Parts: sequence; structure tokens; C-alpha cells
Amino acid sequence: MQVLLKKIVEDSKKLTCQGNVASYIPELSKANPEHVGIAIVQTNGKVRCEGNYLEKFTIQSVSKPIALLQALIDNGEEEVFSCVGMEPTGDPFNSIIRLETFDGSKPLNPMINAGAIAVTSLIKGKNNEERFNRLLEFFRKLANNPDLGVNEDVFQSEKNTGDRNRAMGYFMKDLGSIKGSVEEVLDLYFRQCSIEVTCLDIANIGAFFANHGRDLKTGEQLVPVRYMHIVKTVMTTCGMYDASGEFAVNVGVPAKSGVGGGIMCAVPNRMGIGTFGPALDKKGNSIAGLNVLNELAKELQLSIF
Repeated sequence: MQVLLKKIVEDSKKLTCQGNVASYIPELSKANPEHVGIAIVQTNGKVRCEGNYLEKFTIQSVSKPIALLQALIDNGEEEVFSCVGMEPTGDPFNSIIRLETFDGSKPLNPMINAGAIAVTSLIKGKNNEERFNRLLEFFRKLANNPDLGVNEDVFQSEKNTGDRNRAMGYFMKDLGSIKGSVEEVLDLYFRQCSIEVTCLDIANIGAFFANHGRDLKTGEQLVPVRYMHIVKTVMTTCGMYDASGEFAVNVGVPAKSGVGGGIMCAVPNRMGIGTFGPALDKKGNSIAGLNVLNELAKELQLSIF
């Protein structure tokens, strides 16, 4: 396995010149585009890593499935899906057009920015500090890393340049999809996206998903199986932005990407996978990460279909 991972990482690194690091959040443009890493955490506890797997990056949209789980735990599925839909869009992750044109007047799914902002607004707490601390502790528990924290430079960079997300927030406030202070919701969302992780952290989260919400060490059911089913299904249909269909055909597992360069996958009953490669394609997915996962899926027959 180690030999296979080393070859796949080396081959994938050659493709990084075809992409670009995210620059619309200025702090993200500082990432090294040639970095490529992978971590695999099997549900039996075995771990395999290769490349820049300990390089830190901000979780960005890979945070969305975890926030959705927390919102479901806090509110139940009926309340959550009264504010956000379940359908793929076929549009870019930061598109705003469907908020006005789609019949139903709510974001189409929780994996696009508009839907994720609506989901984050449902996190319970007496104030924003408590809401974020609850969310961060949930991230730490799933990642098996009590030291996870926020990259404050990225947070400020996102907050200072997040005008499109701000526009979505106020539009959804008008629609009734989010309640309370828009600026507080956005502050919570930007902090959520700015949590700093490694490949190993998101592989641990992926393994938790692969284990259907059971703790890998104790076997305790930490999250209802129904909620795990919902989130993994939405990841499969919507998790790779407007390339989700292609990813389902080529790799065939629940996954979520982020513009920080991370991709988290959950192979049911087998493993969680975390990849990192900040050079992105035009749809916002890691070029190296996609290649790593495509090759790994072929070699290990990962597809659930």
C-alpha cells in the first residue's frame, strides 16, 4: 500500500502546474501549489500516509458536512430541510442565481455556500461564542484532534472579502431561510471555514463517516444512523461542486472538497481518506487530489456503486 500511495502522490504532483491556488480569499493564495498529501484511516484503526499529509490548511467547504450533522443533531431533519433543500444544482458553489429563480425560495442543498450559510445559522447556542465553541468541539471529536483551532489570518481575510457570501446571507434573510443577525451568522460561517486541519484530520472525520457515526475505538453510536445517511447521500450528489456527477462515476464514494485544497472521502465500512493539494481546477476542486482519488479508486475498487 505504501508503495502505491508514494507512486500516486508523485504522479499527481506533476499535474499541479495545471491548476491555481484560490486567490479570491487573499490568504489562501500563499499556499504552495506543488504540495500533495494523502492520509487513509481504516475503520479498523490502521493508518497510511504519504506526501505533505501533515501540512496545515483551512478546511473551507470540507466543513459543510460536519456543520450539517451538528445542525441535524440540534434541530432534527424537518427543521433543517425547511431552510435548505437536498437537490444538486449544476451551478458553481458560490452561485447566487438559484436563490431567486428556483421555486421554493431556499438554497438547493447544504453543500453550496448559500445552503451552508443557512445550515450554520441553525447551530444552537446562547451567543456566537457558544455556537462556535460547540461546533469546534464537534470537529475536534470527529477529527480525533483536541488541538484544532482557527487560522485567524484566513478568517480575517475571508471576512474582509466575503461580499458574495454576505449578499447571499442578506438575500436569504429576506426570504426567511435564515433568522437572527446576518453578520453573526456569517462570522460563524467564516470561522467554521477557517478551522485549520491536515490530511490526517479529515481522514479521521472521513473514517467516522465510513463507520456510520460510530466511534472507531469504542464502537459507541455518537450520531444517529439516519443523520449519517442523510449527510453521506448529500455528499455523494452535491459534495464536489458542479463536478459531483463526474466524481461519482470515476471514484464513486461520498466526498466533500474545499478551496483550501482538501478533499474528504468516506468509503463505507472500509476507510476515510483525506487528500490535500491547493492547486485547483476551474470548478474549485484540487487537481492533485482528484487524480489521487481517481487512481486509488481504480486500484482498491472503492466505488460503492
